[in-house]
Amino acid sequence: MPTKDLTNQLEQDLALSRDTWRVFRILAELVEGFEQMMNVVKAVTVFGSARTQADSPYYSKAVECGRKLVENGYAVITGGGPGIMEAANRGAVEAKGQSVGLNISLPMEQDANPYQTHSLYFNYFFVRKVMFVNTPRVS
Repeated sequence: MPTKDLTNQLEQDLALSRDTWRVFRILAELVEGFEQMMNVVKAVTVFGSARTQADSPYYSKAVECGRKLVENGYAVITGGGPGIMEAANRGAVEAKGQSVGLNISLPMEQDANPYQTHSLYFNYFFVRKVMFVNTPRVS
């Protein structure tokens, strides 16, 4: 039977191993996000409340905003949830443009809205934030 010191050391080693592998999962999520976002040439990120209802005048304005962005040559990027995010994605889809949802995978979190032509799913908030502000490059 291992001694208490050996047990503590094994627990510490296991914790370090988990952290080391987490770095690789984060790196993989960043690489996948960058690869997916390479297909989005010019875009505007729209931030807004997930609680805005479809009958709200702000929802209608966000639909119009998404539509106008596409009509002017931009893709729309949102957090992929309901409310203002859904409205902006909806306007983009209705205008036949790119509509990107950067969704977060969490228990009891919202589902992705149905108005996304590109849906990305993230486990790490900060990786998702990087994708929001990563400006697609035009070569």
